[in-house]
Amino acid sequence: MNAPPTLDVSALAPGAFGHRSVVWWGTAGIIVIELTAFAMTIAAYFYLRTRVPYWPPNVPPPDHLWGAVNTIVLLASAIPNELARRAADRVDLAKVRLWMVIALAFALVFNIVRIFEFDDLNVRWDTNAYGSIVWLLLGLHTTHIVTDFFDSIVLATLMFVGPVEEKRFVDVSENAGYWYFVVLSWLPIYGVIYWAPRLI
Repeated sequence: MNAPPTLDVSALAPGAFGHRSVVWWGTAGIIVIELTAFAMTIAAYFYLRTRVPYWPPNVPPPDHLWGAVNTIVLLASAIPNELARRAADRVDLAKVRLWMVIALAFALVFNIVRIFEFDDLNVRWDTNAYGSIVWLLLGLHTTHIVTDFFDSIVLATLMFVGPVEEKRFVDVSENAGYWYFVVLSWLPIYGVIYWAPRLI
């Protein structure tokens, strides 16, 4: 009995960018799950709002300062992440290293400012239902920021110490895509926490 002919795939690229990558689909699935969690928490915020005559109950609306600073930092952080993604798509190791370090610096600044943001909120998590839902919203987003920050540290470390395989560039590209989600998901959360108490 003759063995079936084998297909030589040695010339194929070891990784694929975009929707051809398994990592892309995994990232998309995580984003859908996390987007659902954010939507449910925001819906809970507005449900709680309907249960009391004054909102926020017995406290002033939160001050805008740290939330506005973090919004600016987060929006600006999209630039080095996009440049890291473009460098990864070109498999340009030097530029990937540069832009990942700069993106990590933005993420570090954001996390430091987030500490001040939590400290400056107008309520504690155990003050009332308003305090609980505000802390939950800010806490959910912070969890995503911190998780991606550490993920990016590991990825950047791999890009510096190697071995640097082509699939790592796909990881950098997908990591940047996830960061866009983190940036864009903050905008409605920022609106709910800082603007909704003043408008409804």
